[in-house]
Amino acid sequence: MQDHAQMQAQMHAQHQAAPEQAAAELSSGEVQKVDKDTGTLTIQHGPLVNLGMPGMTMVFKAKDAAMLGQVKVGDKIRFRAEQVNGAFTVSKLEPVR
Repeated sequence: MQDHAQMQAQMHAQHQAAPEQAAAELSSGEVQKVDKDTGTLTIQHGPLVNLGMPGMTMVFKAKDAAMLGQVKVGDKIRFRAEQVNGAFTVSKLEPVR
C-alpha cells in the first residue's frame, strides 16, 4: 500500500502530464452542421482514438449549449468526443484559428 507522500507525488506527476495528454486526445474535424434546436453538431472527423472509431461524418450532442455558438459550418476544430449515457457527445471543443 502506498503512503501519503507517494500518493501525492504520483498525483503531481499525473497533473503535470495532463495538459500534454489532453492535447493529444483531441481529434481534428470540420463542422458540417450546427443545430441549436437539437443541441447537436455534425462533424466530419478523423479517427477518434479514445472511442476506437475511424474517420467519418457523425452527429454529436454538445455537452454545453454554448459550444454551438463557438463554431459555424466550415470551421476546422479540435475536439474530444465521449460516449455519455449512450450518446456520442462533444465534451471539449476548440476552434482552429
